[in-house]
Amino acid sequence: MDRFSQKIGLITGGSEGIGLAVAQRLIAEGAQVYVCGRRREVLDAAKASAGDALHVRELDVLDSEGLSGLIDEIYTEHSRLDFLVNNAMHVGWSAIHETSIEGFRQDFKVNVDAAFVSTQAALRHMTSQGSGSILNVASINGLLAIDNMAAYSASKAALIHFSKAAAMECAASGVRVNVIAPGVIASASNLAALGSIPGYTEAVAGGVPMNRLGEPEEVAAAAAFLLSDEASYITATCLSVDGGKASQLVVPPPPAA
Repeated sequence: MDRFSQKIGLITGGSEGIGLAVAQRLIAEGAQVYVCGRRREVLDAAKASAGDALHVRELDVLDSEGLSGLIDEIYTEHSRLDFLVNNAMHVGWSAIHETSIEGFRQDFKVNVDAAFVSTQAALRHMTSQGSGSILNVASINGLLAIDNMAAYSASKAALIHFSKAAAMECAASGVRVNVIAPGVIASASNLAALGSIPGYTEAVAGGVPMNRLGEPEEVAAAAAFLLSDEASYITATCLSVDGGKASQLVVPPPPAA
């Protein structure tokens, strides 16, 4: 397929995991993709894996001027901006009574504030050209509650509703804004975290209705659809890619007879 032939866009946090999988999928379908990240060695590895259609920039999304400037740079160089994927994220892990206000705000700064800045910059160009697609990567944690992740869950819930509000503002201008909410995905970072506790990966996978973790490429396939013209009448939608987990009612098994 060549759904993204001649298309240009940016993926924040796109040098590894879900972000890189999305970049590779869009490139395979004809896109030129810019990604930004903080670690040069990871960016270089991403570039080596994806080739000349991947353009890497070393940038912290908390640098608001730098992030807006990168989006302006892409538009100036190519005279268009077709898509934006806000994938950069920060995960805090602590009980509420042990979380500082600074720690709580850090998740919001990366997961919400940076998405606001990039969306604002992108909309200036997309609304003027009358087209464009924005995809924000939230999480199942934005839909369901879990202990010790209050900041992350709250920030992802905020991102979901920010996306819907943004979609309402720009729908008449031909710009779509959607959200994807992955479940537990078998990215390198997730596998490392789960694998640090013996048997935990298998336990988490067993708690998913499909009895396995998701793959980054499966999230990328869903992302590519929402970003493509095939989803031209879809906006303000949150798509769960979680093996059915967000719809699962968990009850204890009946007592043994």
